[in-house]
Formats: sequence, structure tokens, C-alpha cells
Amino acid sequence: MEKEKLKQIIADVENTAKKAGLFIAEEAKKFSVSKVEYKDVNNVVSYVDKEAEKMIVASLSELLPSAGFITEEGTADTDDLDALNWIIDPLDGTANFIHGVPNYSVSLALAKGKEVLLGVIYHIPADEMYTAIKGNGAFCNGAEIRVAASKKLGESLLATGFPYYKFDHMEDYLQILESLMQKTHGLRRFGSAAIDLAYVAKGHFDGFYEYNLNSWDMAAGVLLVQEAGGKVTDFKGADNFLFGGDVVAGNAVHAELLDEINRFWN
Repeated sequence: MEKEKLKQIIADVENTAKKAGLFIAEEAKKFSVSKVEYKDVNNVVSYVDKEAEKMIVASLSELLPSAGFITEEGTADTDDLDALNWIIDPLDGTANFIHGVPNYSVSLALAKGKEVLLGVIYHIPADEMYTAIKGNGAFCNGAEIRVAASKKLGESLLATGFPYYKFDHMEDYLQILESLMQKTHGLRRFGSAAIDLAYVAKGHFDGFYEYNLNSWDMAAGVLLVQEAGGKVTDFKGADNFLFGGDVVAGNAVHAELLDEINRFWN
């Protein structure tokens, strides 16, 4: 899709994210933990996720009728991952939302195969709108953002996510965590991969890594990092992150971070 067409629709995508975010913010005022459902062990969902996704799918279907959908809650899904698809997480950080932790977001992306063309992340409690179009830079509330200037892992602040299922790599993960604790300014776990990646793009974090992710967790965020001057790979240093499940994103410390991960990852 041409950049000019993406520029024409991004304001509508932002509006879609904002409307869903306002709905989520209103629901947060009256939400009860009794309304939580379990998709799997430790994998929670609420009616808020589902209703927000329906709103988003309806809006984006009108905006770009030719595009398919890859959605977390299954409102509309495609079998063709190589096609032009919207990749949607209506509420990234559901556990935070449920427990009243103000760190959750709406994440919307448009991709052609594994190439992300457009990304929008709305950090709801902070009222921060992150946007990117491939080849056109990354922005937060309209101001251009860039990755941090740190050059060395020893100068970095990193973010990661803790696995809540598929614990077969726990020993590797904990070894990586232990090593990075001793070689960086610290690690943070905020509970929304979309926001973590947005914070790498904005320069708050120097790097982010996580495994057991889905495409909707990272699609918009990886484009933000790339357009803000950062680098994104999978754990092998290749480009199979969007549908591969693991991601390493960062500024100039990316190579050191990737090397450290691969000292322990099997």
C-alpha cells in the first residue's frame, strides 16, 4: 500500500483507537473482578476486551474493506497471514486493567504479510497516542520520537515480560534475567508489551525482549521502534518476530542484548 494512502487513513485509525480507549476508561470506573473470564490458565479476558474489539473491527472494516483481520478475541480472523490484515489487540494489559493498574493500551496495526505498514498504540491512562507509518517516522501525540542515545548495555534500562503460560523456557529466561540484572541499570515489567515497545521508541527504555507473544501484542510497537531509529529482531537475530512469538527491540544496545539472550537461550 502506498505511503500517501496510509497518511490518509491514519487519523481515522487514531480516532478508532481513541474511541475504544474512552470506552475502556469508562468501564474501568465500574469494573468488577467477578466479570473476569479465563481463556486458559492465567489467561484472562473480560467483556471489555470483547466489546472494544467489536467496536474496532466495525470501524476498520468501513475504513479499509479490502483488509482482513487478525484479532486477539476472535471477532474477525483471516486464514491468510500473507494478505493485507489489520492486527488488533483491543486491550493490551488486561490483567493490569482488571486489577486497576494504570498501564494498558489499545494496539492497532496494518500489515502486509510480516511487514507492518502502520501502527497506532493508545496508552489509555496516560492519554498518549503513539503512531507510525512505515518510512515516515514515529510520533507521540504528534511530536516526533526517537530511541534513546545509550550505546552500551551497561548504560541501559530494559523492559521485559514474564510468561504466564508455556513455562518450558523458564530456566533459560531466569538465567537471562539474572545476568541482565547485573549488567544494566535495571529491568522493568509493566505488563503491556505494546506500551513497552512504545517506550523503547520514545527513549524511556533502551531495549525490550519477550517470548510467547502473539502478533497483536507487538505489531504496532515494532513499527514504532523501527521508525524511531531502533532495531527489531527475533531471538535468533532474524526477522521472524511478528508471527514467531519472540522479539528483541532496542536502540544501539540491541546487539549486546541479543548476544546476552543467546548466551542462555536454548
